[in-house]
Amino acid sequence: MLDRFKRYADEFKTFAIKGNVIDMAVGIIIGASFSKIVDSMVKDIIMPPMGWLMGKVDFTNLYLTLPDYEGKIVKYPSLEAAQSAGAVTINYGLFINTLISFIFVAFAVFLLIKFINKLRATTQKECEQAQPQTKICPKCFSEINIQATRCPHCTSDL
Repeated sequence: MLDRFKRYADEFKTFAIKGNVIDMAVGIIIGASFSKIVDSMVKDIIMPPMGWLMGKVDFTNLYLTLPDYEGKIVKYPSLEAAQSAGAVTINYGLFINTLISFIFVAFAVFLLIKFINKLRATTQKECEQAQPQTKICPKCFSEINIQATRCPHCTSDL
């Protein structure tokens, strides 16, 4: 029983220390941080000028208030005021911010994948070029093409 537990513990340690698990954890942490940076960029840098160009619209305050149970629609000065009053709102301005953040993140991931694929293709070409193109004939020791099945120098079968 103790031997089996020790085997499982060793196997788990190998799994946890393997590069893939650690790389994945680092990727998740960096991804969460990257998401916060993009979120801030959209909210604090991109949306204010966009709202200004559209007639001084603050996207975070774009919302619809749904009628209460009595059928009345109450107007609130801001989304925060509506939410603190307990009104049911459809926050389409926040959705627009989130959508733009997603587009930026998706584009950044696209560029990253494109760069990785380019590196992978370059590395693959280098590996193919590094493979030997010739071999030595075992009978006459002449250098011949690696695909040859008969030596052109001594005519022996390879």
